[in-house]
Amino acid sequence: MRHCSDTRPDTGTPPRRPAPAATVRDRHWARDLHTALRCAVALLGLLLAIDGCTGALTWGRAVLWLALAVLLLAVLCPPRVSAGEGWLATRAPLRRRRVRTDLLVSVRVVDGVSRRLVLRDACGARVEVDPRILVDNPALWCRFDEDARKSAARGSLRCGQRALRDLAERVEGETALAVFRISGMES
Repeated sequence: MRHCSDTRPDTGTPPRRPAPAATVRDRHWARDLHTALRCAVALLGLLLAIDGCTGALTWGRAVLWLALAVLLLAVLCPPRVSAGEGWLATRAPLRRRRVRTDLLVSVRVVDGVSRRLVLRDACGARVEVDPRILVDNPALWCRFDEDARKSAARGSLRCGQRALRDLAERVEGETALAVFRISGMES
Protein backbone atom coordinates (compact mmCIF):
# COMPACT_ATOMS: atom_id res chain seq x y z
CA MET A 1 0.00 0.00 0.00
CA ARG A 2 1.29 3.43 -0.93
CA HIS A 3 1.39 6.25 1.60
CA CYS A 4 0.74 9.91 0.85
CA SER A 5 4.29 10.87 1.78
CA ASP A 6 5.83 8.27 -0.52
CA THR A 7 7.42 10.23 -3.37
CA ARG A 8 9.06 7.28 -5.10
CA PRO A 9 7.75 6.45 -8.54
CA ASP A 10 5.51 3.40 -8.64
CA THR A 11 7.44 0.74 -10.58
CA GLY A 12 5.02 -2.07 -9.87
CA THR A 13 7.59 -3.99 -7.82
CA PRO A 14 7.51 -4.03 -4.04
CA PRO A 15 10.29 -2.13 -2.27
CA ARG A 16 13.32 -4.14 -1.25
CA ARG A 17 13.62 -5.22 2.33
CA PRO A 18 16.61 -3.90 4.19
CA ALA A 19 19.48 -6.34 4.28
CA PRO A 20 19.51 -8.42 7.45
CA ALA A 21 22.28 -7.74 9.94
CA ALA A 22 25.34 -9.85 9.30
CA THR A 23 25.68 -13.07 11.21
CA VAL A 24 29.07 -13.57 12.83
CA ARG A 25 30.44 -17.06 13.47
CA ASP A 26 33.32 -18.61 15.39
CA ARG A 27 36.17 -18.57 12.89
CA HIS A 28 38.06 -21.41 14.62
CA TRP A 29 35.17 -23.87 14.74
CA ALA A 30 36.21 -25.87 11.65
CA ARG A 31 39.76 -26.26 12.95
CA ASP A 32 38.47 -27.48 16.32
CA LEU A 33 36.09 -29.92 14.62
CA HIS A 34 38.96 -31.34 12.53
CA THR A 35 41.02 -31.78 15.70
CA ALA A 36 38.17 -33.69 17.35
CA LEU A 37 37.82 -35.85 14.24
CA ARG A 38 41.55 -36.61 14.16
CA CYS A 39 41.48 -37.65 17.82
CA ALA A 40 38.56 -40.02 17.23
CA VAL A 41 40.20 -41.55 14.15
CA ALA A 42 43.52 -41.91 15.99
CA LEU A 43 41.81 -43.71 18.88
CA LEU A 44 39.99 -46.02 16.49
CA GLY A 45 43.19 -46.78 14.59
CA LEU A 46 45.13 -47.42 17.78
CA LEU A 47 42.51 -49.77 19.22
CA LEU A 48 42.17 -51.69 15.94
CA ALA A 49 45.96 -51.95 15.61
CA ILE A 50 46.37 -53.27 19.16
CA ASP A 51 43.60 -55.84 18.68
CA GLY A 52 44.99 -56.79 15.26
CA CYS A 53 48.52 -57.32 16.66
CA THR A 54 47.28 -59.44 19.55
CA GLY A 55 44.98 -61.50 17.32
CA ALA A 56 41.87 -60.55 19.31
CA LEU A 57 40.21 -58.47 16.57
CA THR A 58 36.70 -59.64 15.75
CA TRP A 59 33.76 -57.93 14.07
CA GLY A 60 32.10 -57.41 17.43
CA ARG A 61 35.17 -55.77 18.92
CA ALA A 62 35.66 -53.61 15.81
CA VAL A 63 32.07 -52.33 16.14
CA LEU A 64 32.67 -51.67 19.85
CA TRP A 65 35.83 -49.66 19.07
CA LEU A 66 33.98 -47.76 16.35
CA ALA A 67 31.21 -46.89 18.81
CA LEU A 68 33.83 -45.72 21.32
CA ALA A 69 35.45 -43.49 18.67
CA VAL A 70 32.05 -42.00 17.73
CA LEU A 71 31.36 -41.34 21.41
CA LEU A 72 34.71 -39.56 21.74
CA LEU A 73 33.88 -37.46 18.67
CA ALA A 74 30.51 -36.50 20.19
CA VAL A 75 32.20 -35.43 23.43
CA LEU A 76 34.98 -33.47 21.72
CA CYS A 77 32.83 -31.88 19.01
CA PRO A 78 32.87 -28.12 19.66
CA PRO A 79 29.62 -26.18 19.69
CA ARG A 80 29.18 -23.79 16.80
CA VAL A 81 28.72 -20.26 18.13
CA SER A 82 27.11 -17.55 16.03
CA ALA A 83 25.63 -14.14 16.75
CA GLY A 84 23.52 -11.57 15.00
CA GLU A 85 21.80 -8.39 15.98
CA GLY A 86 20.12 -9.14 19.29
CA TRP A 87 20.95 -12.84 19.63
CA LEU A 88 23.70 -15.37 20.29
CA ALA A 89 23.30 -19.07 19.51
CA THR A 90 25.20 -22.28 20.12
CA ARG A 91 24.68 -25.41 18.08
CA ALA A 92 25.99 -28.75 19.28
CA PRO A 93 25.34 -32.14 17.64
CA LEU A 94 22.28 -32.83 19.81
CA ARG A 95 20.97 -29.41 20.82
CA ARG A 96 20.57 -25.81 19.79
CA ARG A 97 20.30 -22.92 22.19
CA ARG A 98 19.67 -19.26 21.53
CA VAL A 99 19.59 -16.27 23.85
CA ARG A 100 18.47 -12.70 23.24
CA THR A 101 21.58 -10.64 23.97
CA ASP A 102 19.65 -7.39 23.82
CA LEU A 103 17.43 -8.68 26.67
CA LEU A 104 20.09 -10.18 28.95
CA VAL A 105 19.16 -10.58 32.60
CA SER A 106 22.33 -12.20 33.93
CA VAL A 107 25.86 -13.04 32.89
CA ARG A 108 27.90 -15.38 35.08
CA VAL A 109 31.32 -16.94 34.78
CA VAL A 110 31.34 -20.52 36.05
CA ASP A 111 34.72 -21.96 36.94
CA GLY A 112 35.40 -25.66 36.82
CA VAL A 113 37.25 -28.00 34.53
CA SER A 114 36.62 -25.43 31.82
CA ARG A 115 35.38 -21.87 32.30
CA ARG A 116 31.89 -21.17 31.00
CA LEU A 117 30.05 -17.93 30.44
CA VAL A 118 26.37 -18.49 31.31
CA LEU A 119 23.97 -16.05 29.65
CA ARG A 120 20.27 -15.74 30.58
CA ASP A 121 17.71 -13.54 28.90
CA ALA A 122 14.35 -12.08 29.94
CA CYS A 123 12.53 -14.80 27.98
CA GLY A 124 14.05 -17.54 30.15
CA ALA A 125 16.54 -18.85 27.57
CA ARG A 126 20.01 -19.90 28.73
CA VAL A 127 23.25 -20.40 26.80
CA GLU A 128 26.68 -21.52 27.98
CA VAL A 129 29.70 -20.34 25.97
CA ASP A 130 33.40 -20.83 26.43
CA PRO A 131 34.73 -17.28 27.03
CA ARG A 132 37.77 -18.16 24.92
CA ILE A 133 35.53 -18.21 21.84
CA LEU A 134 34.59 -14.57 22.40
CA VAL A 135 38.20 -13.61 23.12
CA ASP A 136 39.50 -15.35 19.97
CA ASN A 137 36.84 -13.88 17.67
CA PRO A 138 36.84 -10.06 17.77
CA ALA A 139 33.83 -9.75 15.44
CA LEU A 140 31.81 -12.13 17.60
CA TRP A 141 32.85 -10.23 20.72
CA CYS A 142 31.90 -6.85 19.21
CA ARG A 143 28.46 -8.13 18.22
CA PHE A 144 27.87 -9.60 21.70
CA ASP A 145 29.31 -6.59 23.55
CA GLU A 146 27.14 -4.11 21.64
CA ASP A 147 23.96 -5.98 22.57
CA ALA A 148 25.06 -6.55 26.17
CA ARG A 149 25.58 -2.80 26.51
CA LYS A 150 22.02 -2.28 25.23
CA SER A 151 20.77 -4.65 27.94
CA ALA A 152 22.69 -2.76 30.60
CA ALA A 153 21.41 0.61 29.31
CA ARG A 154 17.81 -0.64 29.39
CA GLY A 155 18.29 -1.89 32.94
CA SER A 156 17.42 -5.50 32.16
CA LEU A 157 20.96 -6.73 32.96
CA ARG A 158 20.71 -7.11 36.72
CA CYS A 159 23.62 -9.45 37.36
CA GLY A 160 26.98 -9.79 35.68
CA GLN A 161 28.20 -6.37 34.66
CA ARG A 162 31.46 -7.05 36.50
CA ALA A 163 31.90 -10.32 34.57
CA LEU A 164 31.38 -8.43 31.30
CA ARG A 165 33.95 -5.80 32.27
CA ASP A 166 36.49 -8.50 33.14
CA LEU A 167 35.86 -10.22 29.83
CA ALA A 168 36.15 -6.90 27.95
CA GLU A 169 39.52 -6.24 29.61
CA ARG A 170 40.67 -9.72 28.63
CA VAL A 171 39.58 -9.17 25.01
CA GLU A 172 41.34 -5.80 24.90
CA GLY A 173 44.50 -7.34 26.36
CA GLU A 174 44.51 -10.18 23.84
CA THR A 175 43.89 -7.76 20.98
CA ALA A 176 46.72 -5.48 22.10
CA LEU A 177 49.04 -8.47 22.41
CA ALA A 178 48.13 -9.66 18.89
CA VAL A 179 48.76 -6.18 17.45
CA PHE A 180 52.10 -6.04 19.27
CA ARG A 181 53.12 -9.43 17.85
CA ILE A 182 52.15 -8.43 14.32
CA SER A 183 53.94 -5.09 14.51
CA GLY A 184 57.01 -6.84 15.96
CA MET A 185 57.11 -9.25 13.00
CA GLU A 186 56.92 -6.46 10.44
CA SER A 187 59.92 -4.53 11.82
